[in-house]
Amino acid sequence: MYTLRVSKKVKSRLHLDFRPDDQDTEVVRLVAHGAQRVDIGQGDQSWVVLADPEGNEFCVLGQRRQ
Repeated sequence: MYTLRVSKKVKSRLHLDFRPDDQDTEVVRLVAHGAQRVDIGQGDQSWVVLADPEGNEFCVLGQRRQ
């Protein structure tokens, strides 16, 4: 098996949302492991959009309102 790196041209077919206990700590941890922040024009939202090293985007959500 090998990795084929191609530029992203379409939206990811799968999108994951994560809701950790501590959003800020989790974002720092994910970035330390190779994720990158992605600006998709989301503005001032409670979630952070990241992409893995292959460009697959995912969101890290804030705590659920109770």
